[in-house]
Amino acid sequence: MIRWNNLESRKKQEMDLEDKDLSSKVIDAAIRVHKSLGPGFLESFYEEALCLELKNSQIPYERQKTVMIFHLGQPIGEHRLDLLVDGKLIVELKAISQLESVHYSILRSYLKATNLQSGLLMNFCSMPLMVKRVGREYFPSHS
Repeated sequence: MIRWNNLESRKKQEMDLEDKDLSSKVIDAAIRVHKSLGPGFLESFYEEALCLELKNSQIPYERQKTVMIFHLGQPIGEHRLDLLVDGKLIVELKAISQLESVHYSILRSYLKATNLQSGLLMNFCSMPLMVKRVGREYFPSHS
């Protein structure tokens, strides 16, 4: 059992390292946007500018990616992710006075709905740019 937990832990750390490299590149792009525009614009302006930075950095992304939400195997609605980067990192953008705990919960829900592990929550109205790495809740199986 201990070996299994160590192996599971190692796999999670390796995955985190892969996502960390990608998220660092996205954070660098967001910092460039924030230095250029500063706080005070609409979220859509930051989204557009960040997409330009990602494109110039040759980082693949999908903007306003539609995700179906299911319950009991039935679709109950859809949500649009601000950005899905390289098919594995959700980026949720905000332009508000401060982040609240509900913003973290929402991003974790998106991670669960997409079966992804990593996300970034960014608030462009703060000085300096506020960036929070958010991961899915981790519950290892006991089988």
